[in-house]
Amino acid sequence: MNIEELSGLPPGATEHFRQEGIEELYPPQAEAVEAGATDGDSLVAAVPTASGKTMIAALSMLSAVQRGGKALYIVPLRALASEKRDEFAAYEEFGVTVGVTTGNYESTDDWLATKDIIVATSEKVDSLVRNGADWLSELTCVVSDEVHLIDDRNRGPTLEVTLAKLRQLNPGMQVVALSATVGNADEIADWLDAALVDTDWRPIDLQMGVHYGNALNFDDGSTREVPVEGSEKQEAALVRDILQEGGSSLVFVSSRRNAEAAASRLGQVSSRELSDEERAELADLAAEIRDDSDTETSRDLADCVEQGAAFHHAGLSATQRSLVEDAFRDRLLKVISATPTLAAGVNTPARRVIVRDWRRFDPSAGGMAPLDVLEVHQMMGRAGRPGLDPYGEAVLLAKSHDESEELFDRYIWAEPEAVRSKLAAEPALRTHVLATIASGFARTRGGLLEFLEATLYASQSTEAGRLERVTDDVLDYLARNDFIERDADAGADVDDGAFTSAADLAEQQTAKNEERLEATSLGHTVSRLYLDPMSAAEIVHGLEDADERPTALGLYQLISRTPDMYELYLRSGEDEEFGELFYERERELLGDAPSEFEEERFEDWLAALKTGKLLEDWADETDEERITDRYKIGPGDLRGKVDTAEWLLGAAESLAAEIDSEWTVAVREARARVEHGVGEELLELVSVGGVGRKRARHLYDRGIEEPADLRSADKGVVLSALKGEKTAETILENAGREDPSMEGVEPANADAGTVTTGSSDDDKATPAERAESDDGQSSLGDF
Repeated sequence: MNIEELSGLPPGATEHFRQEGIEELYPPQAEAVEAGATDGDSLVAAVPTASGKTMIAALSMLSAVQRGGKALYIVPLRALASEKRDEFAAYEEFGVTVGVTTGNYESTDDWLATKDIIVATSEKVDSLVRNGADWLSELTCVVSDEVHLIDDRNRGPTLEVTLAKLRQLNPGMQVVALSATVGNADEIADWLDAALVDTDWRPIDLQMGVHYGNALNFDDGSTREVPVEGSEKQEAALVRDILQEGGSSLVFVSSRRNAEAAASRLGQVSSRELSDEERAELADLAAEIRDDSDTETSRDLADCVEQGAAFHHAGLSATQRSLVEDAFRDRLLKVISATPTLAAGVNTPARRVIVRDWRRFDPSAGGMAPLDVLEVHQMMGRAGRPGLDPYGEAVLLAKSHDESEELFDRYIWAEPEAVRSKLAAEPALRTHVLATIASGFARTRGGLLEFLEATLYASQSTEAGRLERVTDDVLDYLARNDFIERDADAGADVDDGAFTSAADLAEQQTAKNEERLEATSLGHTVSRLYLDPMSAAEIVHGLEDADERPTALGLYQLISRTPDMYELYLRSGEDEEFGELFYERERELLGDAPSEFEEERFEDWLAALKTGKLLEDWADETDEERITDRYKIGPGDLRGKVDTAEWLLGAAESLAAEIDSEWTVAVREARARVEHGVGEELLELVSVGGVGRKRARHLYDRGIEEPADLRSADKGVVLSALKGEKTAETILENAGREDPSMEGVEPANADAGTVTTGSSDDDKATPAERAESDDGQSSLGDF
């Protein structure tokens, strides 16, 4: 189908696509148009990676906008939201406005009401529904990218329930679900009342195969010789081979440690293929990575990048991940070794994908377990980019002939697994049942069950009564914790054992279904805050049990016990270390600690204490590198913990106000300290734009204790603390200084003990680890 044959798009859209080099639609795109994508009809597009799924979404959304509607594009990851925003922003050239929202789960983002296309994560859309964003009722088209993630135990239920609620809000709404090929795309299409486009067509050939010995054997029966030289590893030989013909490689491994080690080794291969110009560009990129975070992980990554290689995992900061992905897409980086997270939708194609590790540790299996076919196919689908690669190759590695045959049977020839709903698990239902009641989607038990019948789980369930039983258990839990009220006059007093006849049983069931459900004020707050009700219950009970003002550590350990915080696990020997800490500071911890004889519960308590101690170290201004080294985490992990703690403490502050707790101020202070990573005495200084944790400490140690001091302090003292004229001018301007100029100012001698505000430095106690040297590099919280 030629692009000129399309109709129903905004004026200028066809010309835009032509300028992008699109003259003709790919077969899956043409099939989607024929199935009604541009006419407002729902469809499921199950097509391989790089086969044009985004264009199917674009045509659906743009045609909806042209008909006077509004479109929503749901993505699973924030990084993917940014990528799609940049892609769709080009539509503003022909008058289609675009907005993106991913954070702040308490906001309705009313400004988005004026946007034609909105990009958001599934969690953000769920929170918008809970908070009653009016503009959601104006949606006429919703695109769900990577819809197969409904199968994910953690995030899947949110996407599933969100789609069900949006369909209930807008009965005539077009739903476009995008996915790589899955085993039961027809079931998903039936659930969404959608047409199905299911194809394995790709714009360039993808050969899948297994490397064993010196041969790469493909699924079409062909063979390519890739010899392994001397002590060389298989993946190094495969990377060397493809680099010599100008292609790039992605190597998937099972763990972060493996990814880092592989990148270091593969850098020795990629460095041989670099031009002088590339070396210079890579040196600049490495400097950016070192500037982003002052940690061992950052230095290791930068060292690899200088060699044309990189590793990619969740321990990297968002900035580092973005730098690596962009450089790889530009073919500046030649090889990335990554954990499977990179396969989850971010656009990072390579000519050759190598799945080195097809097993990973599974606690439920008690050891290493094979990856799912769908996950391996997601990785392999990254092979080949139209316009740059003449073909794509996806390779598994075998150590023996038998293993080679096993890999062909297990992954090459196998169909991906069916997507199965995970909604009936109690933790998932806990959150979504409360939200469904609080947002008014269901006002009775019968109404709640009727809503749940519209989910994928209900359409797949073969176990009669399971969803109803789990729902009743969840309702009992929510009522016990004062999140909902149940009307006792409408079915609550019915005696299940008092009836025997069919008529009586029917009457009993009717009475139970008419039981009215209403969220309490506390329940509404919990739903609005986007908290797991179990997290809210833990926080509320902890605050209510506090006999004295909670310490920061007490509050940090409390939020670390909640399901919403992924706590650090205890490494070998750490049970003793944190057991000692527990006995030293037991009085600070909120709630009843389990007995040490309850081994599993006590270990969880200590793991939460370890996480709380990390947050306390951060709030005590311990250097970022020292924290990441002490807790054996990456800068991305630290930033993730800090962000989650800030959110949970903000929620705890709202809950404290809801229950009239006297500890609201203590919670607010703990939140502010973890947000900025500073002691209590620096909270006013860090409120000035440009003043982060290190700069605030340097200013404070020179007698500048609050924003007002910046407006009158000796400029030489300010300059000596901030070590940069431009930085000093900006901060003085932000503090409201009448003349912030630093022209002609010389830094004061810090050793002279200069005091600018009439107080003495001698009485200013600082934490033991506060005197970190400032090497001019930025770290988390510096700005």
